[in-house]
Amino acid sequence: MLLLLQAILGSMVNAFMVGCMFVKISQPNKRAETLVFSKHAVISLRDDKLCLMFRVGDLRSSHIVGANMRAKLIKSKQTQEGEFIPLDQTDISVGFETGDDRLFLVSPLIISHEIDSRSPFWDMSQAQLEKDDFEIVVILEGMVEATGMTCQARSSYLAEEVQWGHRFSPMMSLAEGFFDVDYGAFHHTFEVDTPSASAHELALAAARLDAHLYWSISSRLDEEPALPTTVPQTQDPQSGLTPSTDPPEDPTITIQEPDKQENTTAPGEPNGNVTTNQSEPDA
Repeated sequence: MLLLLQAILGSMVNAFMVGCMFVKISQPNKRAETLVFSKHAVISLRDDKLCLMFRVGDLRSSHIVGANMRAKLIKSKQTQEGEFIPLDQTDISVGFETGDDRLFLVSPLIISHEIDSRSPFWDMSQAQLEKDDFEIVVILEGMVEATGMTCQARSSYLAEEVQWGHRFSPMMSLAEGFFDVDYGAFHHTFEVDTPSASAHELALAAARLDAHLYWSISSRLDEEPALPTTVPQTQDPQSGLTPSTDPPEDPTITIQEPDKQENTTAPGEPNGNVTTNQSEPDA
């Protein structure tokens, strides 16, 4: 009887120890450590659109099943009513609408967030980034292929860890039909030409160029203003009058003629200014 109890107790202890070892081994904590994020996030143009980008990779050969990416902006906020929210969380779209947030981590990927009118960085310029205070939290979730357990890896970027006008260096090369991944360049970036204005200002500038506002301006404004035509004022030697110089739409010159006087002189009397009084001779 004692030997039977000892055998049963030993089997239970062995089962407990094996279970503890299996749980310890199958925990996804170690697996999450093999999911790496770039040290910096970058902001630059991609397809003529300002984008926030960071890089993520998997160091193991076994894949993460159903991997998906999320990102949040944590920043202090004050509402219109004056309420202060110290750690306000705002979602950052990384392709949830298009399905780009679901990843296949067979190689390192660059996660891109397009800065549009719905983005919290819509009005942020390079000058504002340098003096702003926020944190971007990125979360990668997936299922371990070997055990089927869910693992989660997190990282964050402060405002000073976001590099404006930079792009990630290439780290993949094709050799003998295979892609060679250089993880030594995983965190490397290089500087590129990027406007320092915000995405909102760039959109307004692009809209002004597409509208061609100068087409709506009358071409008459481009013509030189015509100087008014002036006519020298001269006196008519016969009439003694000065011609009028007030032109209508087309400049014309009108000369005022003197009023015609009725001819009251007798026949044979000379015309002119001087008149003679002819009286009949005395009989």
